[in-house]
Amino acid sequence: MSAAARWRLDGRTALVTGASKGIGKAIAEEFLALGADVLLVARDEDVLAEVALELSRRFPDQRVAAFGADLTEPEQRLEVVDWVGDLGCVLDFLINNVGGNERRAAIDVDDELFERLFILNCESALAMSRLCHPLLVESPDAAIVNLASVSGMTHVRTGVAYGMSKAAIVQMTRNLACEWGEDGIRVNAVSPWYTRTQRTQGALNDLEYLEKILAHTPLARVAEPYEVAAAVVFLCLPAASYITGTTLPVDGGFLALGF
Repeated sequence: MSAAARWRLDGRTALVTGASKGIGKAIAEEFLALGADVLLVARDEDVLAEVALELSRRFPDQRVAAFGADLTEPEQRLEVVDWVGDLGCVLDFLINNVGGNERRAAIDVDDELFERLFILNCESALAMSRLCHPLLVESPDAAIVNLASVSGMTHVRTGVAYGMSKAAIVQMTRNLACEWGEDGIRVNAVSPWYTRTQRTQGALNDLEYLEKILAHTPLARVAEPYEVAAAVVFLCLPAASYITGTTLPVDGGFLALGF
């Protein structure tokens, strides 16, 4: 394979969850920029349809398809995988990007919140990985990339339930990489620090809190969605073909310094 080909994804297909905004949308854009087709999944069907139309116009030579689904619901996960199968394409990449949080002190985390965050951030990723396994094994170089967080690697102020769910993603990534390597499926994760998205806007608008974030980030700024997306897509490239079971921080040096 030529050096140039190692940095392209022409003719490949990626399924990106949580793809209607923020990091998920940026991941879809990055895949398209490198030649891949994208299959988009998100809960808000109207917003997702607008994103799919926008991306189709910007990348007219590639396939952009969308399916509205709530991946916390087992039946809707099955519907997504059936939809992908009916499209008749080889699925090369699964990006488990769906996630969310509700900050609470540990003493205030009730059973309902704990369960809800684990289903959203962790169980859905494992379920989608398992359901997509039969499709991914048909690819000559399949990859799964899970969106973890620095919250799953050290203490930050996002709350115990969120941190535990993201730590579980990191361990899930290791286990699947070891189990599925013989199937030709690489499994990695990306752990962002604060990234400028709609979800983080409230925290980043708090200037006192932002000052603390930047003081503990050697690069002295928050990430942009495309910077996280680039790391995710890199792990799917032929150039990354010998990387599996790892979690790549995209954190401006935060983990090296601490908070």
